[in-house]
Amino acid sequence: MKRDAIQLYKNTLRQNHKMKIITTLLLLFLFGCASSPRFRSSPSEKEASAQANPPSTLNNIPEDAEVFETVIGAASYYGHDFHGKLTSNGETYDMYGITAAHPYYPPDTILRITNLSNNKVINVRVNDHMPKHPSRIIDLSFGAAKELDMIDRGIAQIKLEVIKWGKPK
Repeated sequence: MKRDAIQLYKNTLRQNHKMKIITTLLLLFLFGCASSPRFRSSPSEKEASAQANPPSTLNNIPEDAEVFETVIGAASYYGHDFHGKLTSNGETYDMYGITAAHPYYPPDTILRITNLSNNKVINVRVNDHMPKHPSRIIDLSFGAAKELDMIDRGIAQIKLEVIKWGKPK
């Protein structure tokens, strides 16, 4: 009888141990499948700058706004490979947005970009950095490049005008 009680106690311990293992594995599976933090629903402090200059304010810049710097050169665009990844200022890159990457302009710098082959104009906000490149002065988001009608060629000669300087980090 004592032997039966000991065996019953050992079986209970094994079952409890199995339940702990199963529970742990289940929790690891559930939390391991959680969404990435870069796709959160509320903005981080680093994304506050994006809210300060939403795309709608880019359309409200007057044509005769003061221009602080003008540069002429080649622009390219970036899209699918970076969509959903974090930009250098902490925002989640939206390839359909109207943004740009520049080698040294600070985040939130507002630029007027003119495609010199068709005279289409768009205002963009710098939210990322790109490596310095000898043949390009800026990388535009897919959305900005589409507005400038440069998707087919992939690169365009542009006039870049600084309308508003962003704040350095």
